[in-house]
Amino acid sequence: MAAVVQQLAALLKGGRTPARLWDELWVLYGRDDAEDRSPGRSGGPDPAPEGSGAGLAPEALTILGAARAAALRGTSVAEAIRRAASGSGLTGRDTHVWGELAACFDTSEASGCPLADVLARFAHHLEAEADAEAARRTALAGPRTTVRLLTWLPVSGLGLGLLLGVDPMATIFGSPWGVMALAAGIGLTAAGRMWSARLVRAAAGAPA
Repeated sequence: MAAVVQQLAALLKGGRTPARLWDELWVLYGRDDAEDRSPGRSGGPDPAPEGSGAGLAPEALTILGAARAAALRGTSVAEAIRRAASGSGLTGRDTHVWGELAACFDTSEASGCPLADVLARFAHHLEAEADAEAARRTALAGPRTTVRLLTWLPVSGLGLGLLLGVDPMATIFGSPWGVMALAAGIGLTAAGRMWSARLVRAAAGAPA
């Protein structure tokens, strides 16, 4: 998404008009044939082409087509983005990012600040968020691996005992104390895994 915003800013700085801006972006991410690039055939957004979009999801292409159609009609691009995003099936952060993009257009129109500058700052903000998310995933890779390792460690111990010629299963199931130890071990392992997963989700910023 940061790349799309950067391209919008670059096109504006290159002298593209708002009416032409989304049409040229559609050439890059949408359909390639000349017929589909002709403006305003039906007055509404073009359907998102299957298999196109150079990294954009079909839902994003639908929003892009809605913004293009609004620009060609001369209506509010920001409102078109919001309507298309709310009905596109996107959830969570993706919907929020498109809403922020629409807010950039509103901010520029209300304040008189050049739209290219607003979009450039927004693209920088998205890049910073992406870098932070990548760093967070890298930092959490170790704890996640440790949780998986500790979960399978008891099972590996049983297998190692069998390879060494010891019969741990007879020891476990040969007396009530062994069965109680097995039940306690399973319970504590499950509780530890759930607690560790809860800590990892909290560190990742996901709801616990």
